[in-house]
Amino acid sequence: MLSSFKGRLVATAFGAALAAAALAQPAQAAEKVVVCALTFVSSSPLFIAADKGYYAEEGLEAEFKFFRAAQPVAVGIASGDCDFGVTAFTGGFFNLAGKGALKVIGAQSREEPGFDFVGFLASNQAYEAGLKSVEDLPGHSFGMTQVGSSFHYNIGLMADKFGWPDDAVALKPLQSVPNMIGAIKSGQVDSIALPAHIVAGLTGSGSAKLIGWVHDYTPWQLGGLFTSAKNVSERRPVVEAFVRAYQHAARDYHEAFNKLENGKRVFGSEAEALVPIIEKYTKAKPDAIYAGSPFIDPDGRLKVDQIYQQVAWMKKKGLVDESVDPKSFLDLSFISGHYGVPAN
Repeated sequence: MLSSFKGRLVATAFGAALAAAALAQPAQAAEKVVVCALTFVSSSPLFIAADKGYYAEEGLEAEFKFFRAAQPVAVGIASGDCDFGVTAFTGGFFNLAGKGALKVIGAQSREEPGFDFVGFLASNQAYEAGLKSVEDLPGHSFGMTQVGSSFHYNIGLMADKFGWPDDAVALKPLQSVPNMIGAIKSGQVDSIALPAHIVAGLTGSGSAKLIGWVHDYTPWQLGGLFTSAKNVSERRPVVEAFVRAYQHAARDYHEAFNKLENGKRVFGSEAEALVPIIEKYTKAKPDAIYAGSPFIDPDGRLKVDQIYQQVAWMKKKGLVDESVDPKSFLDLSFISGHYGVPAN
């Protein structure tokens, strides 16, 4: 009896010692990832995931690097300076991706009816001179970040829709969004296209006039979530963890900002809770965030066929090499349910 009691006592003490030893072990270090993006409302899932601890829940430590145009984000991924990027597709992006440097793994935002995302602005001078709508753009100048940028594609889609010749609108590459804002304020260019939260600030201050929304003319898949081919092949569990955190945040965003009732946006307590997070990163005012929150798919699903269309347009304009095949840089295995996936 005594022997049995001593045995149980030793076993209990041994178990306690094991538990204490386990608690004394240092926690497994979080996997560091560098996330590159623009400080736009369309990047909101990145910010929500950081502030609500979704990266940490997945064992990730996220560091942000911010840029003033989309193209440097792609370059950052290709060079290894960034692990994940979220921004608009560009001709430069497609050329890098076509060389095997990048993999598109999910969606950022897209133009959807009812969701003001990218708006066309006219300078006050051009507006007074007759530039009152998108249809009036021929004969005027259009400021954009770079040749092959999403802004370039936006005006290109308009030209295709209305049958304008290539030289109908004078394109002015300005290299960055702040330069675009300065140029429209000063009247150095007649028109630009910018995200709605910036549109709200410029029109609200009387610095420019809104002449149309992209979604009313040419809805399209504007942006994506991407990483390096090296990350996909060598750090797949990290990519999977990042995607889960991103989707978690995208679903929060969806509940807060993607609601329509009778074709009109509606916002409730969910949006009110997220606005301070978005404001912290974008520096946009709450009213501009509400006005400029685009449609973001809750699961990060892409409209794949529209990416094929964009690459084809860029090739036709000589902005993307003929050898680039979207199938080579689209990795649809991390997220299920993408739209418009080609049969072959």
